[in-house]
Amino acid sequence: MIAQAQGKGVPKRALPVPPKPTSQDENERASVINNWTIGLAGGLLEGTFVAYAADLGRALDDGDNLRVIPMITYGAVGNVSDLIYLKGVDFAITYADVLDHYKNVLKIPNIEKRVNYVMPMFQGELHIYVRPEINTLEDLRGKKVNFNTVGSAANYTGGIVFDRLGLQVERTYLNNAIALEEMKKGEIAAVIHVVGKPNALFSKINPEPGFKLLPLEFSEKFEDYYVPAELTHADYPNLIPKGQSVSTISVMALLAVFNWSPNVNGDRYRRCVRFIEYLFERFEKLRQPPYQPKWREMNIAGTIPGWTRFPAAQELIDKAHATATSSIDTSLARTQAAKAAPLDPAEQDRLFRQFLEWSKQRR
Repeated sequence: MIAQAQGKGVPKRALPVPPKPTSQDENERASVINNWTIGLAGGLLEGTFVAYAADLGRALDDGDNLRVIPMITYGAVGNVSDLIYLKGVDFAITYADVLDHYKNVLKIPNIEKRVNYVMPMFQGELHIYVRPEINTLEDLRGKKVNFNTVGSAANYTGGIVFDRLGLQVERTYLNNAIALEEMKKGEIAAVIHVVGKPNALFSKINPEPGFKLLPLEFSEKFEDYYVPAELTHADYPNLIPKGQSVSTISVMALLAVFNWSPNVNGDRYRRCVRFIEYLFERFEKLRQPPYQPKWREMNIAGTIPGWTRFPAAQELIDKAHATATSSIDTSLARTQAAKAAPLDPAEQDRLFRQFLEWSKQRR
């Protein structure tokens, strides 16, 4: 029968189906569905970004008034590329150090003006998971080390860390879930993962004997985008003994947006503005179960050095501050912030803004 079909010249590809007439009702429905739909670049399935993207999709959903579509993507670096080039992507979750890559390595013109941020989100910690014979970072020299897939935070931030340490390794770019299996065989010495803790890649595994998380001490090499951090027994009870911790560094995750012009790209701009308005209105909802616990730690008015906030988001923050400050002593608040962080202007500003936010919520 197969031979007979082949003899009759069956086409190798399906023939196009003639388009059916589309009614006016269908056209109107299509217009309504697309009118307030937002694309949000999340991340890899095993990463943290996609969980927060899903939270935003659920919390901000308002039917035809606003629909957020979270997307499975390549991760932090790939998300910025998607934000610039991929049709249908309006927002993306990424890390603060990624913009520098597009500005200084890829040389994308005016990248700091084209891509803005809405709010800082959470710290993503560097995880260095190693085999039993690896006890120091120097032990990794010349060994195979996996940096997750190209476009991921592990690929980018992990690469920066090893470059700044001058640590030459044989880099591989497998999906980390696959790389863990290669570690068991002895084919790979370490897996690098940059993700908000605790992450299921490590919290749900049954580690092989001697497999562990390796510490990285903070130094002046990492002062630009990174801060000291630690992984604890509470984060990974299967890997870190009770009462112990593993030093590492972390980088701030943020919600990025393409800086559409209201005059040139009015349709895309108004969608982004509506998304941000819903985010501000429903932010307290995100801080409640069943959403990710770290929403409760986020400051929607926080700032990101080296990034520019999307103008519509800044306007909402300024308006909220004006309302909050009308009934409080701002000079006293700034004095107290200066006492709490005398050598850190950025932390002073964060504390001041956090106080204003707290004051607004109590009114």
